Amino acid sequence: MRERMSGFSAIALLSALSLSTFAYVTTENLPIGLLPLISRELHSTTAAVGLLVTTYGLVVVVLSIPLTLVTQRIDRRLLICGLMAVYVVGNAVSSFAESYGTLMAARIAVAVSQSLFWAVIAPATAGLFVPALRPRALSIVYAGSSVAALAGVPLGTWLGQQTSWRVTFVVLSGLGVAILATVAVLLPASPPGSSDADRGSAPDAGRYWTIVVYTALAVIGAFTSFTYISPFFTDVSGFGEGMVGPLLFVRGFAGLIGVFVVASLVARNGWLTMVGLVAAQAVALLGQWALGDNQIAVIVSICVSGFALAGVSTALATRALEVAPSSSALANAGTSTAFNAGITGGAFIGSLLLSPFGVRSTALVGALFSLLALVAVLAEPRLSSRRAAAAPALEEPAPR
Repeated sequence: MRERMSGFSAIALLSALSLSTFAYVTTENLPIGLLPLISRELHSTTAAVGLLVTTYGLVVVVLSIPLTLVTQRIDRRLLICGLMAVYVVGNAVSSFAESYGTLMAARIAVAVSQSLFWAVIAPATAGLFVPALRPRALSIVYAGSSVAALAGVPLGTWLGQQTSWRVTFVVLSGLGVAILATVAVLLPASPPGSSDADRGSAPDAGRYWTIVVYTALAVIGAFTSFTYISPFFTDVSGFGEGMVGPLLFVRGFAGLIGVFVVASLVARNGWLTMVGLVAAQAVALLGQWALGDNQIAVIVSICVSGFALAGVSTALATRALEVAPSSSALANAGTSTAFNAGITGGAFIGSLLLSPFGVRSTALVGALFSLLALVAVLAEPRLSSRRAAAAPALEEPAPR
């Protein structure tokens, strides 16, 4: 087993890995903010540019598990460096794209790398540290994705508006080069099976698959509502359009706090932490639905739901490393697939509710899915494979 990291090297590498999650999440969602600029310059429709985000997400959902299976025997340092190289080239090509087709192809290439990135980043990070420090290290890495939602996309949008949307992709490509260089120098070689983080510390197929179901239901619940939160703010709560950005910033900041708070909680009791997170999300969404015309109540509810959803990401990474029935990378690929499928499913379910029931109903239905996730996680101990295996042994009569 390789030596654990500490000191300046650990800080620099953790910073680079955190920046990598920031970079990927920013790249995935950036066309949302740059949509009018890209549409106008490439002579594409708004819907077509929107597909740059939708297609990206679908690629991640479809390829995460297959690519993880194919690449399980590749050294993790080599793998992450390869993924970041694809990220750099993909964003560079995006910045010079003269046609919609070229931009879509470049986006798909980056999405392919991201589909594998989420599977390997957690075990790669965990393997650098002793078990007691892993939740905190994972919280630092996953904080990058929260900062991307909080500041990455808004700053990228602002930069594109001030200069050109192409400049934003150039900057992201440059950031990728810096990350790639840091990882190549500081990340130790990691042959398959060389770290105890490559396998679950307490393998349990029953608990793992319950966590996958929990993830899908909880994220569907969150995004059934959150996808349409802007019209909820204006049409239900009576906020002006100028308040939408600040409100999203407040929610994002609550999520950033959630990442770090959950890191300490999940180390003590991962299962109970997941119960608390989805229960809080359900209560917040019910409150948003019932008190939607009360602006103070809505602000409180979006802070709680933002805290809960961001906390789920850290909790999932830690729990998957614990109960992974086989490789931890494959386990993380499964939860990543469930998470991304939940985003797509939640957005779709919300769209079906808008016309017949109005945007307020998205919060209620989101709460119902959150309650289903709560039922799933409460059942997790009873569905434990270890519990089932232990039962026959307990029932055997004592020898005479």
